[in-house]
Amino acid sequence: MRPILLKGHERPLTFIRYNREGDLLFTCAKDHHPTLWYGDTGERVGTYVGHNGAVWTCDVSDDSSTLLTGSADTTAKLWDAKTGECYFTFTFDQPVRAVALAHGGKRAAITTDPFMGVPSAIHIVEIDLEDRSRQTARVIRRIDGPQGRVTRVLWGPLNRTVITGGEDGIIRSWDAENGEVLKISQEHSKQIQHLSMSEDGSHFISASLDKTAKVFDSETLECMKTYSADRPVNAAILSPIRDHIVLGGGQDAMSVTTTSSKAGKFDSKIYHKIFEEEIGGIRGHFGPINALAFNPDGRSFTSGGEDGYVRIHPLDNSYFEIP
Repeated sequence: MRPILLKGHERPLTFIRYNREGDLLFTCAKDHHPTLWYGDTGERVGTYVGHNGAVWTCDVSDDSSTLLTGSADTTAKLWDAKTGECYFTFTFDQPVRAVALAHGGKRAAITTDPFMGVPSAIHIVEIDLEDRSRQTARVIRRIDGPQGRVTRVLWGPLNRTVITGGEDGIIRSWDAENGEVLKISQEHSKQIQHLSMSEDGSHFISASLDKTAKVFDSETLECMKTYSADRPVNAAILSPIRDHIVLGGGQDAMSVTTTSSKAGKFDSKIYHKIFEEEIGGIRGHFGPINALAFNPDGRSFTSGGEDGYVRIHPLDNSYFEIP
């Protein structure tokens, strides 16, 4: 499984997102410039220039026309995905950490970090994909978040709920209309690094610094599966066609020098989704893996590391022979 190596970022990767068809790949990094690549060849299409801080997350509309990004420069931006033009900017008083477009693309959830005594918050905004000239900065609902950062956000089934993972290790399900907390899961003991929804929206997977990834029911937040690793887990993704998951992580260089050498390995680990067993690994990065995304066709996945590289991993025939 020879990877396709993409070098377009000067700083560590933070987030990776495919469009619905899997032919486009969006990457975010601490170098301020989200980048677009072709999903099959890894050819670089271009960059989105306009942020003045690390870009933490992004999301793309179902028709691949619009990209939403969130940055430490206190803004979330809407871009024409094809031309690279930024056509609207949401400006906040705190750094933006996570963004997610609702199913259908008519709303978005944007989270902001606690800053200067102001707590974290979840902002529900309207998105007008049909007529960009009508786009406004109006926040439909501002939901006061928990103590610490809200690191990831997802929309639940039918856009009725917003699911968040936080610095406190707690996963919460919020009512998208009134902002009430509906469910809480305290299965993790350390910060949530990543949340990824299954294709059918029935369940999602979390990644945590407590060295585990867990699968939860999207409605009840019941923990159904736990995958234990020997290192902090920064990203976890679900295969859209196999009962497999992929974990990525690894301790940073400072931590590696004070712990066992084993903890510093930076390979992607493949686990069986049902049996919770590790079934393989793919090496490549020279630092912790910060981001993972499966191609929607399930035949490749992409990783992004602290080393600034993006790697597309085509899965060969031997992988598909694994039970």
